[in-house]
Amino acid sequence: MASGQENALQAGQNYIDIMPFSKAGLIQQLSSSAGDGYSKADATFAANNVDVDWNAEAVEAAELYQDTMPMSKDGLVQQLSSPAGDEFTKEQAVQAVNKVY
Repeated sequence: MASGQENALQAGQNYIDIMPFSKAGLIQQLSSSAGDGYSKADATFAANNVDVDWNAEAVEAAELYQDTMPMSKDGLVQQLSSPAGDEFTKEQAVQAVNKVY
């Protein structure tokens, strides 16, 4: 494993341990110039190799939204799955909302 991959993986695991992320959201955070600035390849490697249950991350995100700014079921699914939101898959968003409602 190259050092860029290793560092991105460690950073990715740190993010996952602190707050909920979707796979796409984690890649964005790690690769964005406003984020960590890793290459897209290293960020993708990290997202593919972190120790995470993406469905559980979606539930955690849904719970956080409901605790801080309650939304309708449809609104929460949209927030969780939107490219402008958390970028979970539609399936992950729906299952998460069904668990918190």
